[in-house]
Amino acid sequence: MADVSEFYRTLLDHLDDGVYFVDRHRRITYWNKAAERLTGYAASEVVGRFCQDNLLAHVDESGQSLCQHGCPLTDSIRSGQRCCHDVYLRHKDGHRVPIQVRTNPIPGQDGQPVGAVEIFTDNSAKLQAMEHIRKLEGLAHTDPLTGMANRRYAESILAARLDQCRRSGWISGVLLVDVDHFKRLNDTFGHDIGDHALKMVAQTLGSACRCFDLVARWGGDEFLVLLDGVDHPGLNTISQRIRMLVERSSLRVAGRSICVTISAGATVTREGDDLAAVLKRADDLLYQSKLAGRNSVSVDQDKHAA
Repeated sequence: MADVSEFYRTLLDHLDDGVYFVDRHRRITYWNKAAERLTGYAASEVVGRFCQDNLLAHVDESGQSLCQHGCPLTDSIRSGQRCCHDVYLRHKDGHRVPIQVRTNPIPGQDGQPVGAVEIFTDNSAKLQAMEHIRKLEGLAHTDPLTGMANRRYAESILAARLDQCRRSGWISGVLLVDVDHFKRLNDTFGHDIGDHALKMVAQTLGSACRCFDLVARWGGDEFLVLLDGVDHPGLNTISQRIRMLVERSSLRVAGRSICVTISAGATVTREGDDLAAVLKRADDLLYQSKLAGRNSVSVDQDKHAA
């Protein structure tokens, strides 16, 4: 029979949750198979490194970096208490993944913490719901590069949202997103890297939205995001979170980190809107963001709402 430590290692490797151990200095001493799957990093790339190396670059919903300040592992080691947080980690491929983090201190013989264990769970039931929807609707509604909805499907959903607004006054947010300087990125690094950047942005947009929202590739380097039932404050909050999370994402290419930003125009549906009207309004606001220097979101004013 295998020894006890090998038994528990095998047990942890069969969990669906990511698990890793750190010592009191936050040096990573163990990294299970689910941690590899959820982050993209193999144990051989991580064990021996320090949590504060910021490999996963955890941020909260406001964009605050947690690895240097506010680390749940540090809190557990110092306080001897369990901690639980909803955060976003940065996958090895560059996109952001929403996770729930639970940390527990590991007590030594004297009862004082000698380290901590972090258990993290993919917090994206919304992404699973989106995946289920994509499977049901088939390839006719899916963009083959990003895996998000395609323009045809997005237009049909937006038309339904506009009809709902006319009949009941139920408003939706419409966010038109453009990747900044995308042609320059393609010209500098090639179209393969450009495609990876588009997939990174699409996955980050999906992670930042709710399960009942829709992210679609609108064409080229543009995306359309439909946010169900949001008012202007909610539209601004979600739009800024989307912008921030894309800015905090990155690709690793030939040993260097490549970051992209987005510009966006955000509006809400009005009772008199048709497709052309709401899309023109979002596009005009997107143009304002470009004029403002990019990496910016322009949101229409509340006084224009229906």
